[in-house]
Amino acid sequence: MEKSKLQVTLRNLLVTYILTGVLLVILALALYRFRLKEGQIRLGVNAVYIITCLFGGILMGKSIKQRRFFWGLLLGLLYFLVLFAVSFMLNRGINGSMNQILTTMAICAASGTAGGMLS
Repeated sequence: MEKSKLQVTLRNLLVTYILTGVLLVILALALYRFRLKEGQIRLGVNAVYIITCLFGGILMGKSIKQRRFFWGLLLGLLYFLVLFAVSFMLNRGINGSMNQILTTMAICAASGTAGGMLS
């Protein structure tokens, strides 16, 4: 039985967030071990966004097999929206400047799209 596109998307989004958790633990260990500076941490977090959305886009492209760039883009945007919503709830408001938020959204969307095209 073939899974619906919604089921595939939710499964791939879950896998992407599991990968995010693993990579953030590695980043936290690097922070502890090497006493990273704020700029290095920000770079590391952006690298996590790029890697996970790229991987998620590849998963989406391989799962759906049509309009791969679109499904990669969709995964990247959904990843960002969940990230934004959780951050909004935990911080009880918007955390960061509009420029930072839009940059993060663009990173997630572009990485997901690239992953979809690479699949």
